[in-house]
Amino acid sequence: METATDPSGGYVQSLARGLMVIRAFDEANPEMTLSEVARATDLSRAAARRFLHTLVHLGYVWTDGRVFALTPRVLELGFAYLSSISLPEIAQPYLERLVAEVHESASVSVLDGPDIVYVARVPTSRIMTVSINIGTRFPAYATSMGRVLLADLPPAELDAYLSEVDLAPLGPHTITTPAQFREELARIREQGWALVDQELEAGLRSIAAPIRDRSNKVVAAVNISSHASRTSPEDARRDLLPPLLQTAERIAADLAVAPASRAVSR
Repeated sequence: METATDPSGGYVQSLARGLMVIRAFDEANPEMTLSEVARATDLSRAAARRFLHTLVHLGYVWTDGRVFALTPRVLELGFAYLSSISLPEIAQPYLERLVAEVHESASVSVLDGPDIVYVARVPTSRIMTVSINIGTRFPAYATSMGRVLLADLPPAELDAYLSEVDLAPLGPHTITTPAQFREELARIREQGWALVDQELEAGLRSIAAPIRDRSNKVVAAVNISSHASRTSPEDARRDLLPPLLQTAERIAADLAVAPASRAVSR
């Protein structure tokens, strides 16, 4: 289990071994004796003892004198990383996991004026006539992510939006009246997610969930999009919504520890 040294001479073996001891604890081995740690890390008992007692002294490991276990303080190591990254960087691995599970494309977007702007995306197959990339914009009113974002606007901001937007029919089922659109946003606000069925483009069906910051404000949205021939609205609610909501919660949890100044940076 020994790690190869750095030929440049900048390698600190004791630090590498200390991190190796921390990584030895996992779901299958939340608590270990000194001998078990030594075997898991391929260290001598004497070396394992030194590293463990150093980690105990620093507060990263707890011991009752026989077994050792990590303490919550190890989360600080991950916190430093999470605190330095932005929404797209946080979201990307969760999108990849989601797409691997549902085998449909997934994206994250933010609201920018009357549009949504894509900030992260993992595609599977192309289901639209236009290519979607980071920075692609669509009218918020006709998209599932846009509706999730609009549903969280304060009443005055929503009134201003509806007074300026042209609810033009972009797909065969686009909502085009302000009254009906307000009703749909109220439903989304209550249920916590949005399903759009061929309103942006014929054949495109998508479902979206909000991503909230530490103050519970919706700052972004995540969606799964599919072709209508593959996924019925019932299929979307039954099969796609649960993993989508879980992904939104995971992104929000990581976003909560990111600096506000960088959290929704593009």
